[in-house]
Amino acid sequence: MTDQTEQQPATITNPTIDDTTTKLENLTTYSFSIWPPTQRTRDAVITRLIQTLTSKSILSDRYGTIPTDQADVIARCIEQEAFNAATASSPAHHGHDDDGIDTLQLYSKEISKRMLDSVKSRSVETKTVEDDKDGDDAVAVENET
Repeated sequence: MTDQTEQQPATITNPTIDDTTTKLENLTTYSFSIWPPTQRTRDAVITRLIQTLTSKSILSDRYGTIPTDQADVIARCIEQEAFNAATASSPAHHGHDDDGIDTLQLYSKEISKRMLDSVKSRSVETKTVEDDKDGDDAVAVENET
């Protein structure tokens, strides 16, 4: 039995130092930045905020849930304000090179902070309205007697 495939010796080329240097220089000219996020990413953040504000969670156990129509408006405001704050403090905004990681972290922190502020203030407003209603009833009962 004979082997019908012809074996050819492997050709090994030794790259020169110049070739390697050129390839390395080309690699270092590429930059990678995660800021600013794409609109698709920003929309995903808004969607997740709406889910968080309207769903049962540890947050809602303490501060209550928000109706979807209101949560949509609140989520869009939170995201836009956080995006603006992060962009304004971005090193790239001030003319420095940056990969965007620090800016993305700030964006995330701003979203969390603003979300908590929103649910807390809403909780206080709701409680105040309920207290006012209770107070009005108490005054009405006193006036009836």
